Amino acid sequence: MERDRTQTPLTDYEPWLTTWQLTPSGAGFATHTSKLLPVMHGRRPAMLKVTTHPEEVSGSVVMRWWAGVGAARVLTFDDTACLLERATGTASLARMASTGADEEATAVLCRVAALLHAQDPADRPAVVLTLEEWFRELWPVAVARGGLYGRAAQEAERLLGTQTDRVVLHGDLHHDNVLDFGERGWLAIDPKGLYGERTFDYVNLLRNPEDQSAQAVERLAGRVVHVARLASVEARRLLEWTVAFTGLSAAWIANDGDEPVLDLAIAGAALGLLDG
Repeated sequence: MERDRTQTPLTDYEPWLTTWQLTPSGAGFATHTSKLLPVMHGRRPAMLKVTTHPEEVSGSVVMRWWAGVGAARVLTFDDTACLLERATGTASLARMASTGADEEATAVLCRVAALLHAQDPADRPAVVLTLEEWFRELWPVAVARGGLYGRAAQEAERLLGTQTDRVVLHGDLHHDNVLDFGERGWLAIDPKGLYGERTFDYVNLLRNPEDQSAQAVERLAGRVVHVARLASVEARRLLEWTVAFTGLSAAWIANDGDEPVLDLAIAGAALGLLDG
């Protein structure tokens, strides 16, 4: 789920182990938002996720709404914990992308996105955020810093005002958030849960896997063409959303005091394709 993990004791997962009759089947670990423990739920492999982080809680609500179509099933839940079916397959989209099968990995991500986007958004959960809300932190950074941030804000403002084909979006669809569930196939985990133009959801796969950032920049043009064909979206609009979102992601990183090297590189590459 995330690379930065610290081990956690079993006591962190009570009372759910008892209440939901779970048997630990591996070491628990913590990310910056959640505590997770691989368990058995009867004979079914599952993952117990304990969190009070607002984005994670909202993501669990959206996962339940997808009801196992394109996403991992939620087996049971309460206000602070969620029990998910666990991926037990050995294939990895990130590994595929690094070993000559990047187009195949991209195709998998597009197929999963199509399943998620097919759900009728009319009855979407109340916790789902609009893209207008999601982009709110870009504007002050764009004013303060200008440059690529300013261009990203211009693109975002225009795109947000001209959205079409609005669906419930995963919001963070990339190689490490779509896992091999064996007989169930490739399924998504860890959604943000957003609502907006379908094209937006393909941006994150263009800038991932994170450990292959140089390749992501090099592959941008080819991936855009490939995604546009597979997902039936406009290549130019996908590039415009890429500039807008990488500006937002860079703003988040800059606000945390770090240097958004990858996002600025992707934004610059996308602008080169748009303006070239």
